[in-house]
Parts: sequence; structure tokens; C-alpha cells
Amino acid sequence: MELFKIYNEDCLITMAKMPECFVDFIITSPPYDNIRNYNGYNFEFDKIAKELYRILKEGGVMIWVVGDATINGSESGTSFSQALKFKEIGFRLHDTMIYYKNNPMPQTGNRYHQHFEYMFCLSKGSPKTFNPIIELTKYNGLANMKNRGKSGSLLYDKVERTKEKKVGNVFFYSVGGGISTKDKVAYNHPAIFPEKLVVDQINSWTNEEDLVYDPFMGSGTTAKISHLLNRNWIGSEISKEYVDIAEERLREHLTSDLFNVNV
Repeated sequence: MELFKIYNEDCLITMAKMPECFVDFIITSPPYDNIRNYNGYNFEFDKIAKELYRILKEGGVMIWVVGDATINGSESGTSFSQALKFKEIGFRLHDTMIYYKNNPMPQTGNRYHQHFEYMFCLSKGSPKTFNPIIELTKYNGLANMKNRGKSGSLLYDKVERTKEKKVGNVFFYSVGGGISTKDKVAYNHPAIFPEKLVVDQINSWTNEEDLVYDPFMGSGTTAKISHLLNRNWIGSEISKEYVDIAEERLREHLTSDLFNVNV
């Protein structure tokens, strides 16, 4: 199967060409609750979920970014039902992470602004790779630690405070025009990933030359970031319109011998 290619077809057709345990990492945001227009495409979640499990290597990780539409005044619950179905199939729900939007679209009515989507981190067995994102602690260096001695006197000990720590599982991103990406053509797609989100997750769960798959490639963010981070990649995208957006976008970043679109 050719790498560095977006297959303009249903992801079930693409995955049927893949052997078992083929890809190291999957990251995607599915077209949940008919929020995006796919011109009559029927999102067969159960079949797709089983195929995603089949093609993922042991120790591989999938990041499934999903939210819930509000329908007739009630949130759909799609996110939770999909997470439970993945567990039923055999995935581990390794972590429930949050994609927090610093500047969401305001909502009307009697509800708070919707600031987040879920990033379900699903694994096939225990994750084989974890490169945690590290940040500096607010306070570091030597500190005085107070203790009471046996006599009741106050003793001071010098301790070395940790200089670094892993980030938490709530990831904050600003979104929108000129923020999610500098590639203007990408905004012709209605729901693009912030590039930094994909950078963070690919760096966390893969190593260079690992194979990344996005079954709903959209505007091509996963392909672009995978290439820039020296990962192999494959994508599926059923919409010819979105493939055209991805092709125009990626030609600015990838040489023609690396980028192919199968139509």
C-alpha cells in the first residue's frame, strides 16, 4: 500500500486494503451528528471502529476527537456512546483528554458557551510509546522544608524542588482564522484541527518514521504535520471537495514526489 497518499474514498475501502496491525497511530475527528455536510455519506461507526482496531498495531494509540451536537435542547451523547463502543470492541480507554478552545463560538439560549471537545486516547494494549510534553514548574530550585524534631524544635532542611513536570490532560488551543493554521485555503473546510493539537499528539504517541493514519483527512492537517515531524502517513477522505482543499494546501509544504492524491 502506498504511503504519503490521500485516498479519495470511504475509509472502509482504504482500511480493507491494509493488513492487520499495520499503522502505529491514528488521529482524527469523525463527522459526528451530521454537523458536517458529506453529501449523503452514511457514517457507519460500528464497522469503522472494528476496522480501526484491526489495522492498529499492538501498543498503538488512537486519538478520537469528538463532541456532541445539541438536538432538540439535549446533547446527543455521541461522544460517550462511541467511547463505550470502542471499549466493547477491545480498545483500552487509556485517557480522556480535553481539547479546550480558548475562543469558542458564542452560544445563545440558556446554556454556557461550549468550550471543549473530548480527545479520547484509545490504545490497543498498553501504549508502546509515550513522549510526555514537559513544562517548567512555576517554582524550582532549593527550598527550605520545615520539620519538627523529636524535641519539638523547628528544623530546616534544604530540598531541591522539581524543575519540570508533565503537562495535564487538558490541552488549550486558540482556534479560528489565522490561528489554527496560517494556510488560508484550509479554512474552506468547516472544521479544521489546530495544527498544534496534531503536533502535540503525534509527538506524544509516536516516534519518527512511525505510520500515522487519518480516516477523515479533511483539509490535510494530519498529513502536513506528519510530514513536518518525519512520520509516514496515509489518509482517507470521501469528499472530493475536501481532497482538493488538502491538495492545494499540501503542495505548499510537500514536494510533488512525496504527495499523491488517489482519485
